[in-house]
Amino acid sequence: MSDAKAMKRVPCWLICLALAVVFALPVISVMPVEAQERRSLFQRLFQPNKRNERVKPRVTRKKKAPRRKTRKNGQIRAAASTAPGKFEKNADARIVLVAGDFLAGALAGGLETAFSDSPAVRIVKQTSGSSGIVRDDYYNWRAVLPELLEVHRPSVVVVMIGANDRQDFRTTDPPLARRSDQWRKEYETRVSALAELITSRNIPLVWVGLPSFASPRASSDMVAFNAIYRRAAAEARGEFVDIWDGFVSEAGTFVTSGPDINGQPARLRSSDGINITRAGRRKIAFYAEKPLRRILNSATALDAGTAGLENLPMLKLDPVDSLKIDRTNPVAFDDPELDGGHELLGANVEADLNGGAALAKKLTVEGVAAPGKPGRADNFDWNGGSGE
Repeated sequence: MSDAKAMKRVPCWLICLALAVVFALPVISVMPVEAQERRSLFQRLFQPNKRNERVKPRVTRKKKAPRRKTRKNGQIRAAASTAPGKFEKNADARIVLVAGDFLAGALAGGLETAFSDSPAVRIVKQTSGSSGIVRDDYYNWRAVLPELLEVHRPSVVVVMIGANDRQDFRTTDPPLARRSDQWRKEYETRVSALAELITSRNIPLVWVGLPSFASPRASSDMVAFNAIYRRAAAEARGEFVDIWDGFVSEAGTFVTSGPDINGQPARLRSSDGINITRAGRRKIAFYAEKPLRRILNSATALDAGTAGLENLPMLKLDPVDSLKIDRTNPVAFDDPELDGGHELLGANVEADLNGGAALAKKLTVEGVAAPGKPGRADNFDWNGGSGE
């Protein structure tokens, strides 16, 4: 049988199927594997892909390797990490030593923020969180503090202690029950000894009082402790700072939140009713900041670092000797001298340079008004100052 006759016997549909397979194979071979899996067999044979171009594979970008820190970049990073207004402390900066328990640690953090812009003032925190005055067997401040004063040589000492002293005296013979008469006497003796230990070295003392606590009994004890601290600081010629009103409501009760140093509402205490938040630490420091700035004087200025400590005035080591004006005496209208009204505060100024009586005395005693120029409001002459 010839080849032509054999071809005639092959069905036409089989020939068409073979031709379709032949033409479809190149298209299938160039298609990506993923595209071939998505197309059915019928689509592969009779619906070839119209996109003859090869699909480009997805390119994943490699992460850039971090650049090596050069000296220039290191300087930029250091400048960016330093917050504006922060200064490096001078080597001979005046030391403010903060001593006490965990509340003193919070106070030290607030003072570091308060004096961060003062290059001539450095805050040194020497605190023991669980310490107190009662448990001298755990931490004896009267034995430790002299060494701290010798090492740091502070210009001012700030003490805040007593939150852990709500307990009996167990080291005494016999033990003393908390808040008993014997307990109070022993406690006052130890507090006074601690205050005298500082001021006897001619170092100014700022004793910061305790705040209220969530427990009413604890707050009651803090009130009694503050009275002892206030009396001991005054006897030792130190200064007592009362912060109680800053952490209670108008009714005098404990509050968790209250106004911060800017008068804005803020959370001052933690949820346990004992510890202090960041805003609370800054608020405690706000109370102690005023007496500290007065004692340190010009050392708290922003330009103290450029001037040098040798140009600063000497410290007032005994703040109690300075005149403390906390009120103004009332002025009586029938007093000829008007309670020294003819003198300026802090200076003796002659009232009448011509040797005559003071103008106030003339007006109140003699009934004669001071002569004024014509046309002025102080001209009380009926004739308008003409002298007629």
